[in-house]
Amino acid sequence: MAPISIKTVLISESVDPRCRAILEENGIRVTEKQNMKKDELIAEIKDYDGLVVRSATKVTADVIDAADNLKIIGRAGTGVDNVDVDAATKKGIIVMNTPSGNTISAAELTCTLLMSLSRHVPQAAMSMKQGNWDRKKFMGAELYGKVLGIVGLGRIGKEVASRMQSFGMRTVGYDPITPPEVTASWGVEQMSLEQLWPLCDYITVHTPLMPSTVGLLNDASFAKCKNGVKVVNCARGGIIDEAALLRALQSGQCGGAGLDVFVEEPPKDRSLIEHPNVISLPHLGASTKEAQARCGEDIALQIVDMVNGKKLVGAVNAQVLASTFSQESHQLIKLGEAVGAVLQSCTTAEKPFSHVQITTQGDCMKSSTGYMTSSVLVGLLNHKSGCCPNLINVLSLAKESGITVNQSHCVSDGASGVCKVEIMSNSCSYKASGSVQGGVPVLLALSDSVFRQPVSLTGNLLFFKASANPQLLSSVAGRLAAEGVEIESFSAPADRTGDLWFCVGVSSLLSDLGALKPLVKEAAQLTI
Repeated sequence: MAPISIKTVLISESVDPRCRAILEENGIRVTEKQNMKKDELIAEIKDYDGLVVRSATKVTADVIDAADNLKIIGRAGTGVDNVDVDAATKKGIIVMNTPSGNTISAAELTCTLLMSLSRHVPQAAMSMKQGNWDRKKFMGAELYGKVLGIVGLGRIGKEVASRMQSFGMRTVGYDPITPPEVTASWGVEQMSLEQLWPLCDYITVHTPLMPSTVGLLNDASFAKCKNGVKVVNCARGGIIDEAALLRALQSGQCGGAGLDVFVEEPPKDRSLIEHPNVISLPHLGASTKEAQARCGEDIALQIVDMVNGKKLVGAVNAQVLASTFSQESHQLIKLGEAVGAVLQSCTTAEKPFSHVQITTQGDCMKSSTGYMTSSVLVGLLNHKSGCCPNLINVLSLAKESGITVNQSHCVSDGASGVCKVEIMSNSCSYKASGSVQGGVPVLLALSDSVFRQPVSLTGNLLFFKASANPQLLSSVAGRLAAEGVEIESFSAPADRTGDLWFCVGVSSLLSDLGALKPLVKEAAQLTI
């Protein structure tokens, strides 16, 4: 990936001073404006290439739509549910978080709530402040020998498991992504949720908030749990159905809850907060000096590394870019975009196309199929009305345009490092293939025309389709000269029968391709 230019960054919330310092040390101008209302942020954001937020700033579709220059949204923390990721992706904006910045702090707070639930620590402390000495009222239970269910076995879930195992707890869990053999090495036995609910004395959730996790603990799942089960949520409000939790607390099915997050923050409905068996906190999961320093520093370093073309860490909507930081990948991306642009130019009369097949060939292209597919689509869609494609948004733009995209890789059959593209429009098919030779993207073939000398995909290129004859080049050269255009290179197909594609490198593009009409059957031109 060519380095992304980030010259100005807006920090809209309080982050560690190291964040600003690191950005400025690397030549990025930083403005800090906190507590902006939505309208103020919309008015401000148009002037910036980057935006750094924590959790309070709501980066909605309206904000993103107003961000004409925005290239990256950096979230100094783990979740990105305060950012409209779909809207950002559609506009080609990278959304980045700091996946490990607050892991330890969130895990430690989870453990604190688990221990507090077992021994009623906050309630007993408050009773003491009120002048009471009530030892019987706050009878607790040991954690030793109890079963802890961990729903979500990512970084935080893993850290919680290791800490609570030191208390002698048995740790079981559920995660649809992390393999059971991996979690077994941490001492966590994986099982289905249906198996987990009735087994656990304590349950803690550590999943993202998404449609599949909203209300994960609800009336039905509480009914399957042990009577008196205790639950903790330091992840995202809404993973535990708050109304169902209140009903379970009132009936005694749930023996206590530790909540650091809520559906609405701060919550207006205080029914849960005021329940005597609930320990509630004002979203303190990342509220440690260490986590804030780590998240602020991490997001700045991640932005700087991306700007300098070193690596991409924490991008939640641009995984395709992660493997595009080598010189070889830069050349392949240029190749893909150029091949796509050639096909786009040569098939304008047959638009719209409905299907694209991209095939990479050769060992050196094996790991590049993903970004090659995106780069070809950028070239194909670059001149589409109202469309500003890049590697981040192009797949969603293609889907919106009704274009079916297929990608594949095949082993080399003699040719090495070749990208083949075929587009279908109605009943017609158009093909092109290219590779990188000597560090330069070249076109090897266009439709059925295999060029004797590969076409260097740079500069002003004029493609035309005609029947080969001895006078063709001189006739075309004469017509171009009459238009003030000089030929700088010429590529002809190896086959000399039928209607074939030819390419000439020219000093400038023709003002009107109609000038070639008497000599050729089709013509297209572009600048790469």
